[in-house]
Amino acid sequence: MNSRFTRRDFLKGASLLPIGALAGFGIKPQISFAEEAVRPQTTGQLKLALNAYSFSKLLNDSVKNRGPGVTLVELLDFCAKHEVEGFDPTGYFFPGYPKVPSDQYVKDLKRKAADLNIGITGTGVRNNFTTSDKEVRAAAVQHIKEWVEVAANLGAPVIRVFADTQIRNTSWEQAANGHSRDEVQAWIAADLNECANHGKKYGVKIGVQNHGDFLQTAEQHLALIKAVGSPWCGLIVDTGYYKSNDPYEDIAKVASHALNWQIKQSPYGQDSEVATDLVKLMQIVRKSGYSGYLPIETLSPRGKDYDPFTIVPAFLKDVREALKQTA
Repeated sequence: MNSRFTRRDFLKGASLLPIGALAGFGIKPQISFAEEAVRPQTTGQLKLALNAYSFSKLLNDSVKNRGPGVTLVELLDFCAKHEVEGFDPTGYFFPGYPKVPSDQYVKDLKRKAADLNIGITGTGVRNNFTTSDKEVRAAAVQHIKEWVEVAANLGAPVIRVFADTQIRNTSWEQAANGHSRDEVQAWIAADLNECANHGKKYGVKIGVQNHGDFLQTAEQHLALIKAVGSPWCGLIVDTGYYKSNDPYEDIAKVASHALNWQIKQSPYGQDSEVATDLVKLMQIVRKSGYSGYLPIETLSPRGKDYDPFTIVPAFLKDVREALKQTA
């Protein structure tokens, strides 16, 4: 599909679009790991959101001047058109990233979201905490702290960070340069704790996403958060990145500890053709007691055509139907 035509098509009608209702963020207190987190079945309010990464190529085209692309501000119009109640403007797509955006840009984005009654559900940054290079880790901590303040200015309750290696074709063992898993977890936990202390000052929680090879299971994800030991640090549950025989089992184990989510099209990664059982997933979410935003994130599979203006609305429809069936 011609992405330029599709983009022009949706922008042309943006001013006439219906809008979603603004609601609270629904971030619940961190559950003590000393307790059994057993939750009854609930019908707590769940609201759909869009993670900006679904439009990664077009957003990068815009910020890197490679073509018309789309901007974060324009994606708010897309959210309004499709009655999406929340938006996660990932940090990578702000002009000048990794530098923090101007106060004026943040104000304009926040005002646009408010005008459309769309909640800012979170944001996210890149970092590498598995590396043995202390200077790289220290720089990442400083980067996260700076963007915690951006998140606070946006009104975002959570900022996503990684525990895993974000270096292409590099395992955490290679990045750690011979250090044991226990040693690596200890320094990641210390770094995350420092970030969480900064987040506390600004009312922003640090959400650790399972993305990569250091956090492959629910047990590993929970163990790291327990090691951090801060109520200002919790889990972002990425439903497409638990590397086990039964990802749904992992999701169920961590669901009651979730600060936020990333709902993916497949539980087995972006190149898998096995679709997420969305009814089963929403049953897990509801049983966990979570209420608040459920950001979706669609991904471009390698070697296949990908048009987010078609894929995202279709996936939103499927998720809405699953929410309806499990209400």
